[in-house]
Amino acid sequence: MGILEGKRLLISGVLTDASIAFSVARLAQEEGATIVLTGFGRLSLVERIAKRLPKPPPVIELDVQNTEHLDTLADRVSEHLDGLDGVVHSIGYAPQSCLGGNFLHTPWEDVATAMHISTYSYKSLAVACLPLMKEGGAVVGLDFDATKAWPVYDWMGVAKAGLESTNRYLARDLGKQGIRVNLVAAGPLRTMAAKSIPGFQEFEDSWPDKAPLGWNLSDTVPAAKACLALLSDWFPATTGEIIHVDGGVHAIGA
Repeated sequence: MGILEGKRLLISGVLTDASIAFSVARLAQEEGATIVLTGFGRLSLVERIAKRLPKPPPVIELDVQNTEHLDTLADRVSEHLDGLDGVVHSIGYAPQSCLGGNFLHTPWEDVATAMHISTYSYKSLAVACLPLMKEGGAVVGLDFDATKAWPVYDWMGVAKAGLESTNRYLARDLGKQGIRVNLVAAGPLRTMAAKSIPGFQEFEDSWPDKAPLGWNLSDTVPAAKACLALLSDWFPATTGEIIHVDGGVHAIGA
């Protein structure tokens, strides 16, 4: 029996089969979970990628900036599942002006977009799913270590810092309902999101050498396994935490 046997999960952020969320979805099904996916924009692309999973799941449209989508999410998920035991937030976006060394010149409008989609949506998604989590459960978000100022990451780094703070406040407010809220801070991976960051090669060139355990830029499974562990019953008293899956780079100085 798998560690997620009988669990019902909503997983966002499956864009390609190189996505961390795709590995989460695949491993979750292998470990006994029933899942639904959410997608934004080109739903047909998400549906096509979903067919590569062991059991192609339903795909529900979700634009986290669309209030109607959020307000109706629980009802639309209920057409496929009778409740939720876990939610995976793998959503992030910043306009190009927010990245690549433009920190001092990024207009507020673009920063606001980055913060809305990459930070505020963590709270929005959790709250939208609350009606389906009456028996408690787990919310897990994907993070990138925000304790440092990284090259080229700029305002997305600020958004991730906000995500980490939001994680703590959600843990505070949802604990009474038996809902655990945690983040997985993955090292750099060659996902669709990474490809949109100008200068991402700076991470690729240095990270594997810095990591005590080494680091495979193409392997999303370690981060996905951490998500599964947090979604399972094996972390019953852990909330507000950030689990680093980065080969150990976060612990190492210069």
